[in-house]
Formats: sequence, C-alpha cells, structure tokens
Amino acid sequence: MCRWIAYSGSPVALGEVILKPARSLVHQSLHAQEGVEPTNGDGFGVGWYDDGPEPGLFRSTAPAWGDRNLRELATHVKSHFFFGHIRASTGTSVQQTNCHPFRFGRWLWMHNGLIREFKRVKRELALAVDAALYASIEGSTDSELMFFLALTFGLENDPPGAVARMVALVEAVGRRHAIEHPIQMTVATADGRRLWVFRHSSERNSRSLYYSTHMHTLRAMYPDNPRLASVSDDTRLVVSEPFGELAGAWHAVPESSYGIVEGDHCELHEFRPAG
Repeated sequence: MCRWIAYSGSPVALGEVILKPARSLVHQSLHAQEGVEPTNGDGFGVGWYDDGPEPGLFRSTAPAWGDRNLRELATHVKSHFFFGHIRASTGTSVQQTNCHPFRFGRWLWMHNGLIREFKRVKRELALAVDAALYASIEGSTDSELMFFLALTFGLENDPPGAVARMVALVEAVGRRHAIEHPIQMTVATADGRRLWVFRHSSERNSRSLYYSTHMHTLRAMYPDNPRLASVSDDTRLVVSEPFGELAGAWHAVPESSYGIVEGDHCELHEFRPAG
C-alpha cells in the first residue's frame, strides 16, 4: 500500500513536514509502522499550491529515502497547502505517471489502498469516465481512475457526493464480478482552499488515518515546544500514520467517515456510498 500526508496552514518549507520529524513521511518510506508493509519504495510525489493557476507537482519512481532532488526541493519550496505521498504498488507499473498525487486543473488527489482484482473490472470502470475527461488519464493505476470517476461524478462541485458515487460504482461493479470486498481506501483531495479526506473500505476495516489536534490546544499542552509556537492556529495535518509520539497530538479518523478542512474550520461526517 502507501503512506501520505496533507498539510494546510502556515507557509512552511515542505521539508519541515516530510523530512524533519522523527517519523517523517520519508522515514516511513523505509519504516512504516501501520501500513500493510514497512517499505514504500515504488516512487513518491509532492503537490503544492502557490500563486500559480494550478498546483505544482514533482513525482519520481525513485525511493523517497534516497532521492537528493526531493531533499533539495523540500528544503527550498514553501507552501501553505501541500500533499506528500510514498508509493507501494499493488500491481501496476512503477512509472512516473503512476506516482501520486494526481492533478487535474486546481485539483489534487492521492490514495492509499486498492480496487481489488483491478484488471477484471478496469474496463467497465474506465468506460464510466466522462469522454471529455478520459484523455487526461496519464497512468494505469486504480487510484487515478478513481480520481477521474470522481471528477465525472461532480468532484469539482460536490466532493463528498462525487466520492460516494464513485465508491458505489466500484462496489457495484466489483460485486457483479463476485469480488467480496471491492474497494479499500483512504483518499485526500483538494482545490487549494479546502481539503477533503475519506476513510472507507468495503469490509469496514480501512487503512489507518489520523488528523492533528487543533494547534491552540497543542500549544496550551506544550507551551515550550518551539515547533508548535511557529505555526498558526489554522495549521492542520492529516496523515496515514503519526509523525511522533507527542501525547494528544493525533486522533484516528473514524471508520467510514470523511472530513473537511478549510482554514481553522474542520468537520467530520459519516461516509456512505451512494448511487
């Protein structure tokens, strides 16, 4: 599977989040503790928002732990809103276009999990993608196809509804092919202003996902922590697994739920596939 992080808040160098913490995303590329496997070496990617019309994107098939270009970029690029992802392939090729995050216009998307027996259902799912969007699919992963199905179902106007319709389609197609648990996912998607995250699986035993405690609360708990003192109250992270052992810093995202982050406002809701 994979590991990922989504950051929103004070502008920081990407490396402050993906490189420096004791259990950073790059550390997890070799030593993940809550993934299906400890090693996530089939490529990586970062996507970040700045003043441009669309987010920046840097992806590589190299393992994150040894990539010098990632360290250079992460040290010098600052952003108030960014994604990071390390990949462990579930069967599709290790190639740059299969590395997350995926981008369409202002939108970013990344995924941990899989569509089970993807080769059996890929054609039927691909035919459900809007013809006007289909040519923009660059890779061969289930994750990117999920993104374009969500775009087809209205992601740009109603992310929770679009993802619910996408999941309902995947589950319906999977079950027509006698696949018991068609989908496993934690997903993050964003438009540069808002972040949506989803945790769902057909077997209701989804991969790990956590969100950070409000920074105002954490600063009150740890008034002498310099890293907490340097970021704004609206800083929030959602991660596949925590970056450290700071007590009270992380909360598990409930099973079959989704969250919305916009500035210092956060919500959690129940997630249900909907046709």
